[in-house]
Amino acid sequence: MSNMALLLRTFARQGVCLARPQFSVLYRHAAPMGTTAKDEMNKFWAKNARLNRPMSPHLTIYQWSVPMLMSITHRGTGVGLSGAISAFALAALVLPGSYPYYLDLINSLYIGPYLIGLAKFGITFPVSFHTYNGIRHLLWDMGKGFKIPEVYRTGYTVISLSIITSIAVAML
Repeated sequence: MSNMALLLRTFARQGVCLARPQFSVLYRHAAPMGTTAKDEMNKFWAKNARLNRPMSPHLTIYQWSVPMLMSITHRGTGVGLSGAISAFALAALVLPGSYPYYLDLINSLYIGPYLIGLAKFGITFPVSFHTYNGIRHLLWDMGKGFKIPEVYRTGYTVISLSIITSIAVAML
């Protein structure tokens, strides 16, 4: 007798069978076997059309708020910073020359103090925003700051600190 047959016989004798009531939790929410995924999706869209529901999530049905914008910006800065760090690391590995060579190259362009300040602000803002908002999320992980007024207050605080930090660094 094969090992698989022996294993199946053992489970059958132990009573591991989905037909028993105590295992009904495993299949209570499953679609009936007579329907396919396409049938279920057609029923879903027909119900939404009948009830005149918008296709969700859709930007036009949401009222924009500070916490929503902060969440989107936090994710965007995280992805952007990860991409930038990866690009700079790859460039450091692939490009010829060393760091002082490229620093001298940038200095020789004489971009001007205003453009350099703008570049400093553009680099500092995502870093500071992501850092301060990350601290805000750590406070949330500790269970603090979940009341709606606190969520807005800490959101405005993060935005303010990020702008102040970015301006301070840009002025260096």
